[in-house]
Amino acid sequence: MRDNGYKNTAYAVAELIDNAIQAGARHVQLLAGEELELVQKRHVPRIKEVGVLDDGSGMDAETLRMALQFGNGTRLDDRSGIGRFGMGLPSASISQARRVEVWSWTDSPDRANYTFIDLDEIEKGSSSTVPLPVVDPVPQGWRDLAESVGSSGTLVVWSKLDRMQWRRASTIIDRSEDIIGRMYRRYLHEGEVTIRLAEFDIGDRSQATKARPARVNDPLYLMAPSSTPAPYDNDPMFEPDGDEETWEIERKIEGPDGGMHTVTTRFTVAKSGARRPNNAGALPYGKHAGRNVGVSLMRAGRELDLDQSLVIGYDPRERWWGVEVDFPPALDEVFGVTNNKQSARYFSEVTASIDSIIKDDSRSTADIKGEMEENGDPAADLVEVAQDIQRRLSTIRKALKIQTQGQKSQERRYGVASPEAEATEITKKFQAEGRKGQSDKEESMPESERVNALAQVFEGDGLTQAQARNKSLDVVQEGMKYVFSQGTLDGGAFFNVRPVAGEIVIKINVDHPAYEGLVEVLENQISDGDSRDELAERLRRANRGLKLLLMAWARYEDEEALPARREALQDIRTDWGRVASRFLRG
Repeated sequence: MRDNGYKNTAYAVAELIDNAIQAGARHVQLLAGEELELVQKRHVPRIKEVGVLDDGSGMDAETLRMALQFGNGTRLDDRSGIGRFGMGLPSASISQARRVEVWSWTDSPDRANYTFIDLDEIEKGSSSTVPLPVVDPVPQGWRDLAESVGSSGTLVVWSKLDRMQWRRASTIIDRSEDIIGRMYRRYLHEGEVTIRLAEFDIGDRSQATKARPARVNDPLYLMAPSSTPAPYDNDPMFEPDGDEETWEIERKIEGPDGGMHTVTTRFTVAKSGARRPNNAGALPYGKHAGRNVGVSLMRAGRELDLDQSLVIGYDPRERWWGVEVDFPPALDEVFGVTNNKQSARYFSEVTASIDSIIKDDSRSTADIKGEMEENGDPAADLVEVAQDIQRRLSTIRKALKIQTQGQKSQERRYGVASPEAEATEITKKFQAEGRKGQSDKEESMPESERVNALAQVFEGDGLTQAQARNKSLDVVQEGMKYVFSQGTLDGGAFFNVRPVAGEIVIKINVDHPAYEGLVEVLENQISDGDSRDELAERLRRANRGLKLLLMAWARYEDEEALPARREALQDIRTDWGRVASRFLRG
């Protein structure tokens, strides 16, 4: 019974905060107490007690006793708020502690109702049920630690802490702030509730040793102020992906009650300024975003889970998008919400397998959904939601990839040792030998016209207006003949070649497997944190990509049935090889 699926202590504490908010609390306090303990001949601080105090409506004796009984809470199957399952208080408590004590009062902390669960007593046989509550004032030590004690409220105290993941009060507070700030971000942002986080010394309960309010932690990075490090602590780091009509998608889903309920999915993307600095992901705000990667599932205004099913774990750019799925408790069965409100099982299953579910392009989403319903698949209603997220993330990822490469190309510029500079010098020799290309005739265009023409191309490929303008200026003013661009191409080509304003623009298809397997793996900057093994793996992937490209061309020639065309392909390969030899020799 103690192994009931809580991810860590912070999630167990959240059950008590749920109860407080459901009871109308405006102020909740998490109090963590520690004392020195002898460990290997050293006295080290260890967590001994955890208290959660609120100023909600409180409970009378009968309600309090019911609240400590498993599956017998007062809001059993109440879908009007964040509670419902009747398991929170006892299951969360014994998942962390062997003893839980509760004081609850409706008119004065001096006349609180008190009862407890003690697993040691239960195991000894001296107790088998929750004791009848007695009137007992809230202990003065807890009152002294509190910022305030309401005329009504509840205090839950855990002791005999044998299953806590963290051993220091400071660790519990620090780790809980990120999670609690994210779970209850709407309540905190809208001022509906404050959550105080405090540490204290068991030997001196006169005051907290450290205390601070929990700050908003918004994985969409639209709320401010927040716990995001500067310069985005008071300014949103992300922006909606799209305009007012497209940044969120609403779908109606039928619930078990027969009613149609709204599921809203929202999408955000990091502002270009946040991604612009070199190694932005290693900056404090970038690391903060790295801890909030995933699809945030919001149930009744409280985050249920930060789902990882659609996250590409190895890609550091994943931190720069945000997705939130907002649904009401009436759809708990549809989403597969677990009793401890730790996850939405059916949502995770359908998003993790969405590619295989919709792999048949000849069938519509409606057909797939209908077949799943016929087979009794509970996730059928979520296929469209999952597909909405998959499609939008695909678009966002492509834009991030293109803009990131555009930023890197600006940072690199064009030195004399750059491939573009070397190829430009060799092309000048070709021109001196009388060899002319289609692009050469526009080299005499005015500089401003060349810059504008190139900027239009780069912006169309996905760069921001500023990135496109700066890149065009660099190319023209540095006298480069060749410039690379990244974007998407129809028809499956790896790259195309296009003369623009005297330049040869080589556009690489970011959707082609060769981009990830050869181009991107070599263009990613090397950081001090890269290990020898990581660098070796990048070279191995690049070697693999190059060999597969050559073998793909070999197969292309081999499959050509017409002798004349096969001979033409061989001639093209030979001629290209001669030009490549000149370029590579310099």
